[in-house]
Amino acid sequence: MIVGLDIGSRSIELIGLIDGEVVQAKRVPTTFDPISQCAGLLEGLRPASLVGTGYGRNLIQRLGLSCECSAITEIKAHALGAAHQFPEARTVLDIGGQDTKAMSLSNGRVIKFEMNDRCAAGTGKFLEYTANAFQIPIEEFGNYALKGDSPPEISSICTVFAETEATSLMARGEKPESIALGLHKAIIKRTVNMLNRVGLKFPLVFTGGVANNPCVRDLLADAINAEIGTDLLIPEAPDMAGAMGAALHYSN
Repeated sequence: MIVGLDIGSRSIELIGLIDGEVVQAKRVPTTFDPISQCAGLLEGLRPASLVGTGYGRNLIQRLGLSCECSAITEIKAHALGAAHQFPEARTVLDIGGQDTKAMSLSNGRVIKFEMNDRCAAGTGKFLEYTANAFQIPIEEFGNYALKGDSPPEISSICTVFAETEATSLMARGEKPESIALGLHKAIIKRTVNMLNRVGLKFPLVFTGGVANNPCVRDLLADAINAEIGTDLLIPEAPDMAGAMGAALHYSN
């Protein structure tokens, strides 16, 4: 079995392949002890090789495994995972818990990329932080925002300042759902700028945990004039794309 392990800031995903077929797919929170979480995911498995990716990819060397272990960047992993599921992909967008990545592809290979990894602005952490401010579970925040109308413009994408701005808007009587929609639109504005800088071409594959957010998906499609399912492609399990790509890296 070839195992891909994506150690992210918010969650850890595992994909196990045998002869190119998925035989294991697991996900756990990262917590403050990612090594123990990885060990739990691997319990009972006997991988012939393990490939790590994500911000914690180098932790695989501390797992004490007897198999061959290596690591690749999230850029390469998500490109491989996206191209495997959608060979026609020309651009990949990955919005994870801590960073956002935009990649331009040619025949499945990355030819240009941009990565925002210096703060949580426009990432899953931004949404999680602001959802907490609204006292809305992160899993429900996207649908909550879709109930908004006439969203106010959020001038700051900084996680802390955006919360302050949202609180100020609430005090002025703005509808909370509309403020939440405005926060989502602020993310999309930043994301589209990044996509344009790498040269957005369709089809665009959207991976990472934030691809599960229905408001982000709809706003992104509107902003880039794309049709979901044709121009904008979303894997069935978008948060597993990195682990899939890591496992495929060894197979390739």
